[in-house]
Amino acid sequence: LVFTEEDKYGLYSNLLFKFFLAEGIVCGHDLFVASAKEHPDNILKELPAPLLDDTYGKELGDEAAAKSEDFQDSMKIAWRYQNLPKIEASPTTYTKFGHYYDVSKKMSPELCQSVKWHSFYLHEELSFEPKMKAWNMNSGYARLLQSIQRIISQEGFDGSHPQKKPRNILRIGIQSLGSVLWGDDVCCGDTPEDPHSLTKFLYVLRGLLRKSLSACIITVPAHLIQNKAIMERVTNLSDMVVGLESFIGSERETNPLYKDYHGLVHVHQIPRLNSLICDVSDTKDLAFRLKRKLFTIERLHLPPDLSDTVSRASKQDLAGSAKLLSSGCGAMAIGKKHLDF
Repeated sequence: LVFTEEDKYGLYSNLLFKFFLAEGIVCGHDLFVASAKEHPDNILKELPAPLLDDTYGKELGDEAAAKSEDFQDSMKIAWRYQNLPKIEASPTTYTKFGHYYDVSKKMSPELCQSVKWHSFYLHEELSFEPKMKAWNMNSGYARLLQSIQRIISQEGFDGSHPQKKPRNILRIGIQSLGSVLWGDDVCCGDTPEDPHSLTKFLYVLRGLLRKSLSACIITVPAHLIQNKAIMERVTNLSDMVVGLESFIGSERETNPLYKDYHGLVHVHQIPRLNSLICDVSDTKDLAFRLKRKLFTIERLHLPPDLSDTVSRASKQDLAGSAKLLSSGCGAMAIGKKHLDF
């Protein structure tokens, strides 16, 4: 269960959501798309087109050559950094990991129709039985759980019972869960009238995922949820929690320190299935940027201080950025230190 905190305007989180579904189509997995905001048919029509291996290799090769050129030019000026080791933000050589997608093109309808997919559009579902309520949660969540449970049991994804159908993977994508469109009020104030519907839904959903051949991604407008207790429960009920912070409309959009990036990626929680401890990543300082064709996530590196003038001008910005970056790694570093002892 991957829990994704949406950025302020939902642009980049929606892109990650589509990447997850597009990867399922390319791999031949079944899809289940649920939304109360956008019709699932329209979501599938907007999936990015997969890049061929040689095309992606050429994209990386050209970018690596350009970076190398810029790096050599900068070294002529910043002579005191010539002997320092080079830090690669992203791999310069092509390594095969999953598939890559061109955000400037849409996936062909023939490829979308090559897999079996199921849709859940809340406004259509509630029109059939608007007063339905089960598991002491709101009607939208109850109907969504019943629909997922029916697909898992009828389409051969239930791992707890022998299945006659050929086994496959079910990819579940739920868009903007917890928003007002789902009939939930956790985003309306500090003390919502029904604070437990979302956590009950995630608890039952995680049980369904554990006993089935399925994986799920959920996007949630976490910046609208003001109750910290609800967010802590939601985090504990998820396997992986990732937050996206966009620079659109913020001071960092014009800050020269972040001119090469469009936002930050915060890894709040890493999966620890069947283990007492979780794997600690080498770095948690990640940033993303949207290029002409590719969406990339890289290590965040602040630019070098090239002169005394720049040093005086950006001293406060560097201090604030260093404080922000160190706060993300502090908890993991302390936890790792205790585990070593």
